[in-house]
Amino acid sequence: MQLLNRWLACALCFAFAGACVAQNRSGPFHNNYSNQGPQGLLDLLHWQWAAAWQSLPPAPRSATPSVPANMKFLHANNGSAQRPSVTWIGHATVLIQMGGLNILTDPVFSQRVSPISWIGPKRMQPPGIELAELPHIDVVVISHNHYDHLDLASVQALSRQAGGSPQFLVPLGLKAWFTTQNILSAIELDWWQSHSIGPLEVVFTPTQHWSGRGIADRKQSLWGGFALFAPNAQVFFAGDTAYSKDFADIRSHFAPRQTQGGFDVALIPIGAYEPVWFMGDQHVTPAQAVQIHFDLGAKRSMGIHWGTFELSDEALDEPPQALARARLAQNLDDSAFFVIALGETRQILQEVTSQGAQTPD
Repeated sequence: MQLLNRWLACALCFAFAGACVAQNRSGPFHNNYSNQGPQGLLDLLHWQWAAAWQSLPPAPRSATPSVPANMKFLHANNGSAQRPSVTWIGHATVLIQMGGLNILTDPVFSQRVSPISWIGPKRMQPPGIELAELPHIDVVVISHNHYDHLDLASVQALSRQAGGSPQFLVPLGLKAWFTTQNILSAIELDWWQSHSIGPLEVVFTPTQHWSGRGIADRKQSLWGGFALFAPNAQVFFAGDTAYSKDFADIRSHFAPRQTQGGFDVALIPIGAYEPVWFMGDQHVTPAQAVQIHFDLGAKRSMGIHWGTFELSDEALDEPPQALARARLAQNLDDSAFFVIALGETRQILQEVTSQGAQTPD
C-alpha cells in the first residue's frame, strides 16, 4: 500500500509532463530561468524502481518522525494590538498574523493529498491547528494548484467560515477552478502584480516550479511565491520551488522599499528533495534553501514543507537535520534559519537565541 501511495503521489505531481512551450499570459506558462522539469514517465519509473529495489530489505526510515506538535498558539493574537507572528500548521500551511489580519498560506487540512479520498499520500502528523480552531481568516494565498498545496475540502471549509469567506489570492489561470467550486472570492495575480486588503499589500512573485492537477492541465495556471507588506511586518512565502535566480531578482525588486533590511521572515521549503536528480527541477535541498535565504537578504527564515506528507525518499525528519548541516557549512546562526514545532507560534520581530528559543519580552 505504501508503494502504491507513492506511485499515486508521483503520478499526480510528476508523471506525463512534457516540455515547456512558449509562454503567453493565458498559459501554458514557463519558468524564468529553466525549461527543465517536471520529469517524465520514464524518469518516474526509474525512480520508483530504484526506490523499490533499495527497500529490499527495508531501509531504516522514520515511521513516526520526531516532529514536535502543538507547542503553543496565540489565539488572542488578533486585532489592532496584534503582534506579527507565524504559526506552522503543517507542510506549507502557515498562519501569518500581521497588519491586524489573519493570513493563511496553502491551506491543507485533509488526511490525504489526492483527488481520491482513500488513497494517496497520507498525513503523517495532525495539523498543528485544526480548521475549527483557527481564528477568522481574512486572506488565503495559494502558491499553485498541486494537491499538497491546494486542497478542495480545506478551501471550501474556509469559504464557509463564520463571518464570511476570506479573500483568496491565486495565480493567474486558477480563478476559474475556484469559480467551478462556487468560491467567488478569488482574485488572480500575475507575477509582480499586487493586491491590497486594508493595510496589507500582497505581491505575487516568480519561483521555479510548475502546475497541474491532472494530465490535461499541466502548466495552464501559474505558480509562485508571495511577498506580504504591512506597516508592522514584511513576510515572504516561497510556496514550492526549485533553486533559481528568481530570489535574487525578488531582493532587487523590493530593495527600494526595504530600507531597514530584507523580509522580517521568509518561509522557505526544506523538504521533498530526494532523489535530487528527480526532484531538483522543482524542489530545493536544505542547502539550497539556505542560499535562498541569502539571496533574499531575509533577516530570518523558517523551514516549511517537511514532516507532514511522505512525498520523496528522505525520512520525514531528515530536512531539519540537513538544514542544521547547511547552516553550519555557511556559518549561519541557527536563529537565522529555524524550524518550529507543529502548532508553535513565533513572533516575527522578536529576537531568538542561538538555541532557537524566544527571548523574554
